[in-house]
Amino acid sequence: MKKGAAGSKESNDCYITVEEANSTEIIIDSIVAAFFYDQIKETVEETLKEMKISNVKVTVLDKGALDYTIKSRLVSAIKRMKENV
Repeated sequence: MKKGAAGSKESNDCYITVEEANSTEIIIDSIVAAFFYDQIKETVEETLKEMKISNVKVTVLDKGALDYTIKSRLVSAIKRMKENV
């Protein structure tokens, strides 16, 4: 099974893993989930849609990252998943 990861678990960053799956699943563990869960999920969903990616399990371990950081980490993780043959 192909898998990719990007990011760190440092403050104001996030660690994202992406792996092949039978359907699209998004798991978010965030220190700011009470305030920004929906926005984090929307950022992930929009990025997957833009890249025409489906049938993946995305896990986001967020430490307060901004939207552009989440998006760039997700794009990097997807590219690494595709390269991991």
